[in-house]
Amino acid sequence: MKRAWRVLTPMFILFAFEFSNFTIAQDYGDDDQQPAAPPPAQDNCNGIFLAYYFISRHKIYPLLKNADKQAWAFNSTATIINTGSYELKAWKIYIGFQHKEILVAANGAVLVNGEDFPAEVGTNGTYFSGAQQTDLKTSISTGGDYTQIQAQIQISGTQFGLKSSVTPMPKTIRLVNDGFKCPSPTKKKTALTVCCVRNPKSKVTTNTVKFLPRQKGDLSISYDVIQAYGNNYQAQVTMESTSPLGRLDHWNISWEWMRGEFIYNMKGAYTHKMDYLPCIYGAPGQQYQQMDFSKVMNCEKNPTIADLPRERSNDSEVGRIPYCCRNGSLLSPIMNVTQSKSVFQLQVFKLAPDLERTTLYPPEKWKVSGVISADYKCGQPIRVDPTEFPDPSGLQASTLAIASWQVICNITRPQNKKNKCCVSFSSYYNESVIPCNTCACGCTNTKNCNPSARAMFLPPEALLVPFENRSTMAEAWAKIKHFHKPKPLPCGDNCGVSINWHVLSDYNDGWTARITLFNWMPMNFEDWFTAVEMKKGGGRGFENAYSMNGTKISNMNNIIFLQGLKGMNFLVMQTNGTKPNSPKVPGKQQSVISFKKSRTPGIEVAKGDGFPAKVFFNGEECSLPTSIPSYGNRNHVNLVVVFFLSILSTFAM
Repeated sequence: MKRAWRVLTPMFILFAFEFSNFTIAQDYGDDDQQPAAPPPAQDNCNGIFLAYYFISRHKIYPLLKNADKQAWAFNSTATIINTGSYELKAWKIYIGFQHKEILVAANGAVLVNGEDFPAEVGTNGTYFSGAQQTDLKTSISTGGDYTQIQAQIQISGTQFGLKSSVTPMPKTIRLVNDGFKCPSPTKKKTALTVCCVRNPKSKVTTNTVKFLPRQKGDLSISYDVIQAYGNNYQAQVTMESTSPLGRLDHWNISWEWMRGEFIYNMKGAYTHKMDYLPCIYGAPGQQYQQMDFSKVMNCEKNPTIADLPRERSNDSEVGRIPYCCRNGSLLSPIMNVTQSKSVFQLQVFKLAPDLERTTLYPPEKWKVSGVISADYKCGQPIRVDPTEFPDPSGLQASTLAIASWQVICNITRPQNKKNKCCVSFSSYYNESVIPCNTCACGCTNTKNCNPSARAMFLPPEALLVPFENRSTMAEAWAKIKHFHKPKPLPCGDNCGVSINWHVLSDYNDGWTARITLFNWMPMNFEDWFTAVEMKKGGGRGFENAYSMNGTKISNMNNIIFLQGLKGMNFLVMQTNGTKPNSPKVPGKQQSVISFKKSRTPGIEVAKGDGFPAKVFFNGEECSLPTSIPSYGNRNHVNLVVVFFLSILSTFAM
């Protein structure tokens, strides 16, 4: 009997334990299925609640003893929750990374500046915006549906310079949408939280506003869906330059398809690579088994698109689009408002499950580039009100796009960027020309030259010949003038376009300068322009440009905008010399510019105020010399400089 109880007792206890578990589950539900309780700060936030949670990290190769150089792989999460009563359109947040982070992925978001991964963000932090979920609705309008009021970013990357005992956290996190203000975040060991509220002084956007207003920038791109079907749509892309110094020559535009789309055909532009093989062997080939893919223009995930040449503008198959087919020229609105816009159209096929007529997504990660043009950084596409178009029948009516997105690109100057043009300085009071900086536009071959040596002073006539023909002149000039001659000699500037700024004269009530443009490239520049920003507001004294069309841009630090006169708007390419083995001859344009001193009292021309602080060519900021011609005896006019610059002027004309 006792033995039987010994057997039954454990069974009874086990039965009682299982029954109690069943009872608890029956009364309260499965704990694993309950959502985690939000932090108190989130419940107390009437606005936009942001949180950054550090998850984990581990050492990665190479394993080093130096903690400052040891790399760590890390994972973290950023959360954006709309806890207020107004919908948040196109959310954007800033995370102040500070540990030399290199992001390799950010699922749920994209980098606002359009950079690809991996992206170095550890110096100045970075900005994120929504990838697919760009807007955050309110709990009121969704019944508390977290999938519509919350966005999460799963961040992974590499960081440096921390001991294992330290928890690597960013400096700050904040919402950067207009109309919000964020206090300093609350920091815990592995969490950074902040509640951003509406600025009461800002204009409140109500829930009835469907799309964001259009933004302003140096280059505005509109992606408009003008026809929509179940599995494909017709889109029109419009690029419009709005910056006075904005300019693109032979523009290229690229983006990334996020949902497997491909380009069936185009009008007004073409893709550099007409490749349909990724479609045949990929998901499009499985979905569209009856399609003749040999007629498909491009199946790349990241296509690169270029403008058509002018002779294709009236082509019935690929042309006849307003504002198309100008060989990639997008001019400044100061030069020509009509030619500051470029348009092309494309037919896009979609993949499942996006086969509804209204299921539309724009491409992301836009990039724009040109030849010797300004550098542009593009943001992510933002849904805006549908674009209006004039009625094609000619009636006094307008039609609307089915859906429209805007991409804003701004001119930027990346750190350690190689220039595409350079400037040399000379003057009437100094015999030597200060040439363009060594490797001003980069150096690819430094085997026989010194990329770190300072460029050698030159005689004026050396400006007329390519760099490879200047060595003998530079060495002879150094010997005559007793200048230092580095060994090996400095490398060249390697710039396709160089500009000489020569202070020509200085008198009681004014002064003059001569600007000369040299084109060393095997291509012409049509409708070129150059812009000059003078020191100490010297641009205010601008009077006239005699062989160029000169305009003063008063709202941009009195920049002087120069372009070719009618019939002289071509800066021709470099050509061969007139004799065999003679140096190549650059294309040239030149003009004298006069200034009045009465508009700039106190200006000291010969002591540096007569030289520009910035020079631009076709929107690209050029490399300037690090010094100016030394100022000696002002009353002594150098006849050698005058003589050779007179010859240069004759050649330029």
